[in-house]
This record gives sequence, C-alpha cells and structure tokens, in this order.
Amino acid sequence: MNIMLFAPELFLLTGALVLFLLSLSPAGAGRARTTALVFAIGTMVSGLVFLNFEGTLFYNAYQIDFFSQLIKVILAAGLAVVLLIGRKLKGIADEVRAEYYLFLFMSTLGLMMLVSSVELLTLFIALELSSYSLYLLVPMRDDRAGSRLQMEAAVKYILFGVVATGIMLFGMSYLFGLTGTTYLGELLTRLQPIMAQPAAIVGLAMVMCGFFYKLAVFPFHFWVPDVYQGASNETTTFIASVPKIAAVALLIRMATMIAAPGGWPVVNLLVVLSVLSMFYGNLAALVQKDIKRMLGFSGIAHAGYVLLGILTLGQAGYATAMYYITGYLVMNLACFLVICAVSPKGENLQIDDLSGLHQRSPLLALTLAVGMFALAGIPPFVGFMGKFMLLANALNEGYLTLVILAAINTAISIFYYLSVVRVAYTTSPEGYPAVQVAPATKLVSVLLMLVIIAMGILPTPVLEIATSAVRVLL
Repeated sequence: MNIMLFAPELFLLTGALVLFLLSLSPAGAGRARTTALVFAIGTMVSGLVFLNFEGTLFYNAYQIDFFSQLIKVILAAGLAVVLLIGRKLKGIADEVRAEYYLFLFMSTLGLMMLVSSVELLTLFIALELSSYSLYLLVPMRDDRAGSRLQMEAAVKYILFGVVATGIMLFGMSYLFGLTGTTYLGELLTRLQPIMAQPAAIVGLAMVMCGFFYKLAVFPFHFWVPDVYQGASNETTTFIASVPKIAAVALLIRMATMIAAPGGWPVVNLLVVLSVLSMFYGNLAALVQKDIKRMLGFSGIAHAGYVLLGILTLGQAGYATAMYYITGYLVMNLACFLVICAVSPKGENLQIDDLSGLHQRSPLLALTLAVGMFALAGIPPFVGFMGKFMLLANALNEGYLTLVILAAINTAISIFYYLSVVRVAYTTSPEGYPAVQVAPATKLVSVLLMLVIIAMGILPTPVLEIATSAVRVLL
C-alpha cells in the first residue's frame, strides 16, 4: 500500500534512472526523448489511477491526499506537454540531451515531493531538489543557438535562489524555536495562540519567501527576465509554467496557518506584494522587445493576480487560485509552443520576428492569439474567467481598493498582449520564412486551444475539482 501511495514519484524516478543510463552512451541521446515522453505520460496515468489514495509516509512527513495527487497529475501533464513542445530541442546540444531530460525529470520529481511535504525539512529538501536541477538546465543551452547569455542567467538564477533559500531557512528556525516542531499540522495548532507575536509573523513571512521566489513574486523576481531570455526556449517553457503550480500549492498550505486572528500582518504583506507584482510586471512588460522577456514580466504580474485568491484565506479563494494557475499553465504553454516552433535554430525571438505569422503558419498565429487573449483576460477564454473569479472573491472579502488596482492592471496588460497579436496578423511576412509545423505540434496546439476555451466557457467542473482538493486542507 505504501508503494502505491508513492507511485507517481516512483514512476518518475524510474524514468530518471533510465535516462541516466542512456546518458552514459552516445547512442542513448536519440532514444532519450521517446523514453522521457513515455515515462512522463506514465507518471500522469499513475497519478490518475491513485488519485483518491490517502495516507502518510516517512514518519508522517509526507502526506498523500487528493490535493497533493491532483497537483502531481497537473505537474506530470505539464511535463509531458513541455516534452512535446520541445520535440527537437533546437537550443540544446545533441550530446547532452539525455542529461537534459534527466534534470528535467529530477526537477519535476522535486516539485511532486514538494506538494506532499508536510514537514519543514522535507519541504526544504524537495524544494532544493527541484531548484538545483533547474540551475543546471539553464547553462545547458547550445552556444550556437545564441550568445552566452545562458551563463550569466544561470549565475543570477542560483545566486537569487541561494538568497531566497537562506531567508526561508532562517524563517524555519524561527518557527521551530517558537513551536518546538517542524510538522506543518502541529505548527498550525501551536502558532494560533501566539500568532500576534512578531517572531511568528516574521518566521511565516520568511518561510513564504522561498515560494515567492518560485512564483516570481515581487521583490523575488529579479532573476526572471534574464533567466527567461538566457535559457533555451524549451527550458524557459518549463520554468515559466510547471514550477508555479507547486509554488501556489505550497502557498495554499502555508496560508492555512495565517487564518488565525493574529495573522493579519502577513495578509497585509500579501496585499502589498500583490499590488507591487502586478504594477511592476505589467509596466515593465510594456517596453519589452524580446518576447520571452515580455512573458517573464507578464509572469510577475500574474503572480500578483494569484495572490488575490490566497490572501482571502478562504476555500473559494484557494480554489480559484488553483483554477487560475492551472489556466495560466495552459495559456503560457500555448505561447511558448509558438516561440519554439517559429524559432528556426532555437534562438531568441523578438516580437517583430512574428511578423506576418498568420500567413507563414495560420495555426500557430491562431494559437498565439488565443494564448495572448487569454493572458490579457479577454472572454471567453480561461484568463477572463479566472481573473473575474479572483476579483469577485477579493471583493467579497472587502478588498475593494485591491480589486480596483487589479482591474487597472488588467487594462494595462491588454496593450502589450494585443500588440503581439497585431504584429502576427497585420504586418507583412516579407523577409521571414514560412514555418513548418510537425503533426505532433499541430495536435498539441489544437488541444491547448481547446482547453483554454473549454476552461473559460465551462469553469464549473474544474472549479469543483479544485474546491474538493482544497477542502482536504481545511
């Protein structure tokens, strides 16, 4: 029974071991992608099979429940789509492709362990497993695919990561000193009577810094534009989408601790960070010419939107945050699919490089338009419904000023999202080659568009699943 509880992680770990064996032989690089895709899909299927299993492992430090299993299915699905999008790995040298997939698997394994960790040290180990694998992926970009920006990006990524980790560990020491335990369930009980104490507030805020870093919340965002631009297109696709799912899941777990009456200072901190993230991300995105940098700043703004659901400290807000970040995963993947497909040798794309895309590849142009419209919050796509429900929940909790500021930011973001669509549909393709799209890429493109539209038109089923998952934590 214990093995079944750990099934998705074991499946992913087995895939990582197979990829490690393939990396030992030069001939293994050719089989690495197929192997990775098989194990990614297998992990998703195993997660679905054991979706309703419950239990604890590793001396109650590892919690298996519907919430954690659902997040693991989403993580595995995101990994599989990333593998399909980056099918040719145009930005990665042939001789390190097996290693590339290996670290991609290890990062996802760390994320899966993260969402089941209910003990501070276990949580820390899972977070570092995920993070250090990503630190290694960034500099693996092929020099021929662009300049050596990947080296600078990797250094910045790990330095900011180390700082965020140090702050988080310092916060953990505060919580342990106050409560005498590292288990989240016991922490919740023991913190409630002393929540108003400065040490408890500072400790919780510092622990959350590690998750703010993953989610790219202001002011833990400084790595984002450089890493997005410096990493290969395939690596950026993963970094920009999959880890954010786990970060939101952990923030929801931690938010249950600040629901006590004395937790208002941490809530006020979330309000401030939400506003700063939205304004900084959207205003900085307005002047970007590199599309990956633009999406990086956009991601900072969307982190601010997600915090709207978490700071309500209620079941509806948590469920909406899960709905929104899942929609953001799909929207982002749609945009990065176009970037990976249009870039002929894996180089970075300027927004002008999408000129005349509606003639060069009508399907990719439509995919880009759907993704950008959804990110802008235009109906009937998932971005509109997600933002609407986030704002509605925040308004119900009395955050009128915050809702107004979020609405202003939504209006700001429409300009730079639609400017990308304008370039793709209203400019001449002269001087730009036609884009050849593989059948698998076409299929993924259509599926992503259908999910974006279906989640926007029919949000209730997804929201009910998210609500059922969140209810486990309350």
